[in-house]
Amino acid sequence: MSALEKHIEAVKSNSLFEGTDFKLASCHQPLNDKVARECGFTSLSVRIVKELVTLSSNLLLKSPEISNAGRHLSAVEFHSVLQDAGKIQDKSNSSSDRRLILLDARNLYETRIGKFQNVNVKTLDPQIRQYSDLPSWIDDNSEQLRGNSILMYCTGGIRCEMASAYIKSKGVGFENVFQLYGGIQRYLEQFPDGGFFKGKNFVFDHRVSVGSLDSDVLGTCLLCGSSYDDYSSRCRCRYCRMLVLVCDGCQKKSPSYICELCKRSGKCVDSVSEMEDDNSEASEPAGIKLVSNSNQRKIPSSPALVNGSRTSKRLRILCLHGFRQNASGFKGRSGSLAKKLKALADLVFVNAPHELPFIYQPCLADQHNSISPSQDPCPPKVCSKKFAWLVGSDYQGKSDAGWTMADVPFDLLQYQQQTEGIDVSLAFLRTVFSQAGPFDGILGFSQGAAMAALLCGQLGKLKGDVDFRFVILCSGFAINMEGFQQGSINLPSLHIFGNDKGRDRQINSQASRQLASLFEDGCSEIIEHDLGHIIPTQSPHIERIKNFLQRFL
Repeated sequence: MSALEKHIEAVKSNSLFEGTDFKLASCHQPLNDKVARECGFTSLSVRIVKELVTLSSNLLLKSPEISNAGRHLSAVEFHSVLQDAGKIQDKSNSSSDRRLILLDARNLYETRIGKFQNVNVKTLDPQIRQYSDLPSWIDDNSEQLRGNSILMYCTGGIRCEMASAYIKSKGVGFENVFQLYGGIQRYLEQFPDGGFFKGKNFVFDHRVSVGSLDSDVLGTCLLCGSSYDDYSSRCRCRYCRMLVLVCDGCQKKSPSYICELCKRSGKCVDSVSEMEDDNSEASEPAGIKLVSNSNQRKIPSSPALVNGSRTSKRLRILCLHGFRQNASGFKGRSGSLAKKLKALADLVFVNAPHELPFIYQPCLADQHNSISPSQDPCPPKVCSKKFAWLVGSDYQGKSDAGWTMADVPFDLLQYQQQTEGIDVSLAFLRTVFSQAGPFDGILGFSQGAAMAALLCGQLGKLKGDVDFRFVILCSGFAINMEGFQQGSINLPSLHIFGNDKGRDRQINSQASRQLASLFEDGCSEIIEHDLGHIIPTQSPHIERIKNFLQRFL
């Protein structure tokens, strides 16, 4: 601790850090290895980022100006306001008829174990799954906030900076916004008996939660309802992976849990448990076939999903195959990648909606062998179906005629003419997210990368139906994205493609580079390689892929 204090004094001597609120906290060793793996800070990480927290999932919208954030209240001032039951005295505009409203800017699992309580003050708990859901909640509940004095708080004060600025940006009626400077942590330092804060403060490190001298337990077990507030077992919802409170006794009885938010949306754990005990395969409703990189059976609650063991530390990534491929084939080609990412991610593969006819290219004659098209052997009769996300203007759907010979040689630049079928693919992916989501990110290869980029561009229109936090575009290119300017897509992205040495004969490196330029510089990263039309899994490329994914754990 003394070394940290000396370090802070040295950093403060640099004017760049003027006004920085340094926080120090002591803690014991992790309770167990599982906690250490998930939230242990085992190394120093320094990154340049555009923002510390992402306020909105609608990433095409600009973030609010931090300079317009709510007025800071110290822990003592915050406590005094609650003692006076909402009588905020704003020097510039005092109004006795305004009500004081407490607004918790944290996620549901955090508020379940601790929150501010005052019988004379209305408290609003948005019950959100993640911070980026807060703007939508504010929009939907603006009438509850309009014309009142809003007193916000979060763990350490960071999330309130963005959220309070967003509320104030709504204009007239939203001017009186205040926030607890330093968050709950600073408040508990000033009021170790807990003051108006009841329960425990959830923190994102080894401690998991920090309590006051008041030993009251605010949380309850998800299954039996008994008093319980210990997240150290890291139990999570099987669908959205949000942390849930499950007591020791219930953990022994059931290994699978559904959070209250997923229950509200109609998901049911019973049907999952019944299917896991059944050896029969699930049917595939709505024409959707999802294949995971794990080997477990299909589960009907997430239609036709070969469900991976979604541990608390793994991301769930939807993978979009290239032109004239399918989910199973792409899974096979990505086997090495899946193996090396198994500790970080569960890859889920889906067939595109456009089924393609069987067309083959005849062998070309050379100086030693003369083969005419009529003599060219037809490919095997048994062949897996092939699909596409985008098709040409002459696409007429699949044919039952079997294999047919191409009229002309295949054009290496055919991908540039495959611009139709976008609406069908977008509607299909809406259904995939609805029935088998959520997904943390999307990985697209070749034409699948073009489709994933289109999805990124449509996030604003697809709000509520399609949500993901990052995209990985491998050998990608831009199709039907003429309306997008350089740097106009604000979404964390990783672009992987062959370099200028010409090893990727399918997609020109300049096309992939042009697609990458549409994403904002501050949130995009490029990996160039000389290995052709593949997703590289060798060092150092795989380490960079892992480093990118680790940001979202």
